[in-house]
Amino acid sequence: MIIYTGRELTEEEERELRKYTDSIIIKTAKSYERLSDETSLFLHQMYHGETEQKPHTTAPKPLQAQGNLEGKKILIVDDDVKNVFVLASALENHGATVVDAKNGQVAIDVLNKDPDFDLVLMDVMMPVMDGYTAIRNIRKDERFKRLPIIAITAKALKEDRQKCIQAGADDYLSKPVDYDVLIRLVKAWIEKE
Repeated sequence: MIIYTGRELTEEEERELRKYTDSIIIKTAKSYERLSDETSLFLHQMYHGETEQKPHTTAPKPLQAQGNLEGKKILIVDDDVKNVFVLASALENHGATVVDAKNGQVAIDVLNKDPDFDLVLMDVMMPVMDGYTAIRNIRKDERFKRLPIIAITAKALKEDRQKCIQAGADDYLSKPVDYDVLIRLVKAWIEKE
């Protein structure tokens, strides 16, 4: 199921719909391309007999997964539910299990309760505790010294990358995120461990 809407969804609506749909596309200037991609993906799967009746709790598998993230657990830390949704969908398409946290403090709480994560995607600008502070606090814990952390920020300035690395991030992505680059980067850091 693909939901294609011009209406802005509330955070609660989007979380609820995500349980039952493969994709939610909000109409924008570029949304036609994404709708076309999602439809092509579905038709490709139908043609190759890859679709089956199953509960719609995860997004469809990608056309060409270069390796996979099956069995890998990734924490996405971002206060914007739309960002979480698109990042989670991209990662789940490659077999990853995704957990989200709405700010740095919640991320630390999640890691303390369940330290068994393979990677963290950390937004930099968030309320309560920003990404820089969260990364520094995570790195203070001996259990997470080697946990790969990729910082994500809206800015693409050279000094932002340096600031992320100094805080303890292993790598850096700027928004809007190129999902092919995201997947390659995530796989590279997970395989490095």
